[in-house]
Amino acid sequence: MSSIQSQFLDLNVHHAKYEAIDPTSELKDSAKDKVIFIAGASRGIGQATAVAFAQAGAKAVYLTARSEAALQETRALVNRANPKTLCGMSPCDVTNARQVEAAVADCVAQFGGIDVADANAGFLGPWMKIGESDPESWWRNWDVNVRGAYHVARFALAHLIQSAKKREGQGRSGGHLVLLSSVGAQLLMPGASDYQTSKHALNRLCEFVQVDHGDDGIKCFALHPGGVSTELGLNMPQALHAYLVDNPNLPASFTVWLCSGKADWAKGRYLSANWDVKELLSMKEAILQNDLLVNRLRARA
Repeated sequence: MSSIQSQFLDLNVHHAKYEAIDPTSELKDSAKDKVIFIAGASRGIGQATAVAFAQAGAKAVYLTARSEAALQETRALVNRANPKTLCGMSPCDVTNARQVEAAVADCVAQFGGIDVADANAGFLGPWMKIGESDPESWWRNWDVNVRGAYHVARFALAHLIQSAKKREGQGRSGGHLVLLSSVGAQLLMPGASDYQTSKHALNRLCEFVQVDHGDDGIKCFALHPGGVSTELGLNMPQALHAYLVDNPNLPASFTVWLCSGKADWAKGRYLSANWDVKELLSMKEAILQNDLLVNRLRARA
């Protein structure tokens, strides 16, 4: 897996939350008065993210996923993490534009706006070579990973823009959009053409969100959540399961950090939850000056 390591900045890595991104200490109250919309919140990383924002003092967390019963479980965890955080929910398939639009509208109707939108829903089917692949399964990756993220962005952006303007007037940061990416976006692994190309496209979508709406105050990030042993991650070939060593509270807490304002300078870029944030901050000037962590074609040696 040395090819994976070559895609990482030369930073210390973490596998679980730590002080600098801990929503119960360093980031306590960083989400105060904010409304968080999470797609794919029924389990795994999305569920942990909902809990992390509650711990960080969110005014409200709005949960969507296809399973209503699983959403009820997440809501119970949110209530336990912070009884003061309001929690709404609705069953929603991110591939259905009207359902996403309705969920966003319901969130705004209940809680008055959206400050953070987290497009966390994802799909990974069996890995197969292109010539042996099932067309429906191949395109399902794009349907969920790209179309789903686009739908969340499309219908949340107007409210995120309002948040950015409102928070700027308060001297705070708002208008954050997080798209769940993967280190797979940077790799070429046999049999993974559907998943890895969809995540590569999602990184580019993040850049386009920033190009189109950066002047509106939007801060968009494409986030590699680390190797978490989720239901999706376990769909990878058995040989790769040994790399699923990260706790879901790592990407959850990293997402809270991204949306705290501390990472606004890195908007429009691909970031890994494994990277130590203090070391990442020390590279800020180099990253900006050399336009790192974006998709580009290298045409010169």
